[in-house]
Amino acid sequence: MDSRKGIKTALTIVTLLLAAAVIYFGDSHLSRFQIRILNLAAIFVILGLSLNLVVGFTGMFSLGHSGFMCVGAYTAAILTMSPESKELIYYMEPIVPVLKNIEWPVIPATVMGGVVAAIFGVLVGFPALRLRDDYLAIATLGFAEIIRIIVTNTISITNGALGLKNIPSEKSLWFYWGICILTILILKALINSSWGYAFKAIRDNEIAAEAMGVSVFKHKLLSFTIGAFFAGIAGAMMSFLITSIDPTMFRFLFTFQILLIVVLGGMGSLTGSVIAGVVVTIAMEWLRIVERPMHLFGMDVPGIPGMRMVIFALLLLIIILFYRQGLMGTREFNWDWVLDKLGVAKSKERGVS
Repeated sequence: MDSRKGIKTALTIVTLLLAAAVIYFGDSHLSRFQIRILNLAAIFVILGLSLNLVVGFTGMFSLGHSGFMCVGAYTAAILTMSPESKELIYYMEPIVPVLKNIEWPVIPATVMGGVVAAIFGVLVGFPALRLRDDYLAIATLGFAEIIRIIVTNTISITNGALGLKNIPSEKSLWFYWGICILTILILKALINSSWGYAFKAIRDNEIAAEAMGVSVFKHKLLSFTIGAFFAGIAGAMMSFLITSIDPTMFRFLFTFQILLIVVLGGMGSLTGSVIAGVVVTIAMEWLRIVERPMHLFGMDVPGIPGMRMVIFALLLLIIILFYRQGLMGTREFNWDWVLDKLGVAKSKERGVS
């Protein structure tokens, strides 16, 4: 048996146990505000990972993530709201009878949010993925806006522009980071499978990949659908975190924030998306100070709403111009690197390395 393989398995188990201990400690000892920020970080990590699968690993320039997030958020919210809340909120036009008395638990509703988003991913991807580069970006951005407009106008299902309130609240770190860790493990397994190798082959050279027998369109659609599924999961989690949603939340600005995470972490690196997702979320909260009135150098500087996004836009521009690889490039954290540093010898049995 490869000794390094056994060590890596043990290290993975220890890391998961340590993560569980950290989550338990955080749930018990951190303030409500700190827990909220960490939960928001988990959501952005999932969004970064899902978009990186599409953009970084498969090479498709998609800008439709906010639309899939919107679908997941509304699906989960409608499925979990109580009949009394629906009767109270849908006062302009009653909710359709089939949805009126449905009240699901949070976890099944979250999964269903991802499934419905994945269905929309197939519907959007089937025509759009025949395009490439800038044309694909424009098409997916247009579809995201179409989804938002549909949500705004289907009043008997989504309550239209008024949005949804009284959504069941979920504040536990276990819920958000448990799903986040599961997402990381699933996408890591996918990227290291034959499907993942096909995604990367398509990213590097579509013509060569097709010549090698890879069904380019099928793999593109699969990657796009999986990305939409996890975007829907993240949208469902967002609805439970803030307990109130409306269509204006899911404009292109949301996709821009996710794209920033992908570019900052490195397109083609799951590790980079995890790091960047946490950093960007914390920075977004810390930078609220620039939107409040400040006293600098003896002068009173008025707060400027939206200044945070100006700073993030400049950051994205700097990264694109001077550090295109991002924090990790296409590199991943792995136990082999750690074991090499510790001087653990590689097994030579059966050609194992």
